[in-house]
Formats: sequence, structure tokens, C-alpha cells
Amino acid sequence: MPTYDYTCSACGYEFEHFQSMSEEPIRICPSCDGRVRRKIGGGTGLIFKGSGYYLTDYVKKTNLS
Repeated sequence: MPTYDYTCSACGYEFEHFQSMSEEPIRICPSCDGRVRRKIGGGTGLIFKGSGYYLTDYVKKTNLS
């Protein structure tokens, strides 16, 4: 599930909300009850997890015999 960024047009309060893509966007600011707009972002892209990734991990190996 993605995290969406919201900005209140009344007070300028910015917040994130973790929600399903099928859920309706939040419309009310939790700070002042004003109207909020969901900001469009590029997302996080590719995230590498683990001990690390190096250029040599994907190099074509040759037979040295």
C-alpha cells in the first residue's frame, strides 16, 4: 500500500497517510478541518535491501580454465 502526501489549503499543514489505492482520498485536514489536496509524487522507486549491491555482482563471469 502506498503512502500519500497531503497539504491543507487553509493552514498549510502537510502530512502523510498510508492507505490503499482503492480508498477515497482524505478531504478534511486533521489540524484545522480545512480542505486538503493530495500531492502527486514520483514514489520511492527501487529500494535495495540486504548486505549490499555492487557493480561486480552483475558482471558476466568468464571461465578462467
